[in-house]
Amino acid sequence: MQDKAGQDKPAYDKPGSDKRDSRSRDRAARFQERVAQADGQPVTEDTSAEVEASAVESDAVAVDAVETEAVEGEAVVADESVTAEVEASDEESEADDDENDEAAADTGAPEVEASATGPVAAGEGESEERVYTRARTPELPEDADISILDPEVKQELRGLPKGLAEIVGRHLAAAGMLIDSEPELALEHARYARTKAARVAVVREAAGLAAYHAGEWAEALSELRTARRMSHGTGHVAVMADCERALGRPERAIELAREAQVALLSPDEAVELRIVAAGARRDMGQLDAAVVALQGDDLDEKRRDPWSARLFYAYADNLEAAGRTEEAVKWFLNAAQADDDNETDAAERAFDLSPQD
Repeated sequence: MQDKAGQDKPAYDKPGSDKRDSRSRDRAARFQERVAQADGQPVTEDTSAEVEASAVESDAVAVDAVETEAVEGEAVVADESVTAEVEASDEESEADDDENDEAAADTGAPEVEASATGPVAAGEGESEERVYTRARTPELPEDADISILDPEVKQELRGLPKGLAEIVGRHLAAAGMLIDSEPELALEHARYARTKAARVAVVREAAGLAAYHAGEWAEALSELRTARRMSHGTGHVAVMADCERALGRPERAIELAREAQVALLSPDEAVELRIVAAGARRDMGQLDAAVVALQGDDLDEKRRDPWSARLFYAYADNLEAAGRTEEAVKWFLNAAQADDDNETDAAERAFDLSPQD
């Protein structure tokens, strides 16, 4: 602060300070007179000086307290503003993790934290404080390009900033390329994409499918549930039901199959769901019910639908489990004839069950 001559003045030398000192001396004098009247003591210059000093000190403390309170008030307001912004940001970033935790809780699975290196489970005896693993970027194959993704996937990624969409798309492409040959590595790419775009349904779906192929059943179920809620679609209900089976909950798999809106499923998805439901029945010891669950118009040895080989094979497998060996051999042979791509071992199963000379 400067005076009119441009000379620096102390920051505390403000207009009105002389008046404040005068008022302090007046109050000190009045206080001295009251004390003297009460004690019957004469007023002396020494006591007057002491009281004046005390009054001045009280004024200084009062002023400091007011100024301090004002500063603290401003700090609190600023802090509350920053806190509100942080909390709003946290609510956005943690919304999907809350959904993921809720889904994991529904399945009885350990609490899962989003991380590029996989879920972090809270074990017994460990701190309840959440631990987040620093995201690790898996190396992209040279031919992992966003152009190889399905048009529907690319369309959904357009909601992201261009650079981010390119990164996420390449990792999704890598996951799709590796899911059959190296499912664990595919899962790393899908998890990394999830850390970058957790609010995109197709990313959560890819993470769920990659986790399923890698044998991470609880994670797969959680991700697919979240993807279904976000997209409001039917979801991969057959995969979800199979995860329930793998987690030792066949009754939940059957419940999922019952609740599924079969009319909205594609024919191949509906068949896969029947196969999983039949397996769940078998897990529960309901062998005859498992056989019945697979029967339908499409269980025709003359049919050659894309899913015929799998349906015939599953039917033969459940017939064998129910002790109906002769029928099982017949349907294993039907499956072998329908399996143009040799995806099953139906012929070997038929041979093993046939009487040997």
